[in-house]
Amino acid sequence: MSIADKQQEVLDELELFQDWQERYEYVIGLGKKLPPMDDTRRTDDLLIKGCQSQVWLDAELDDGRVRYLADSDSVITKGMIALFVRVLDDQKPDDILTADLSFIDRTGLKEHLAPTRANALNLMATQMKQRALELA
Repeated sequence: MSIADKQQEVLDELELFQDWQERYEYVIGLGKKLPPMDDTRRTDDLLIKGCQSQVWLDAELDDGRVRYLADSDSVITKGMIALFVRVLDDQKPDDILTADLSFIDRTGLKEHLAPTRANALNLMATQMKQRALELA
């Protein structure tokens, strides 16, 4: 499935919820589904700098595709990084680098987050592309 298809799938799922509380619960649920990151990988070099909460992001190349591993000490932040993992995981580096990640704006999440958390979404997208670039 392409990145654009995955983005549309997320947007379609979010449309099913009537209010923002339900949408937050959905995002938190995505975070809970992320496999936990081993404590030995929670290192400073894998931290996304500038986020209010601690967010760790790692990536490796597996058969020409980027596989992401992410975690956070905050449930909502873990859910937000899970959105990006869901969309970008198992994609080719070049596809990630050229992906338009403005879908996150169409989720409406930024409008209902504190400014520091909303900024974290941009930082996450940037770091995921940076990791793909390093693996390309």
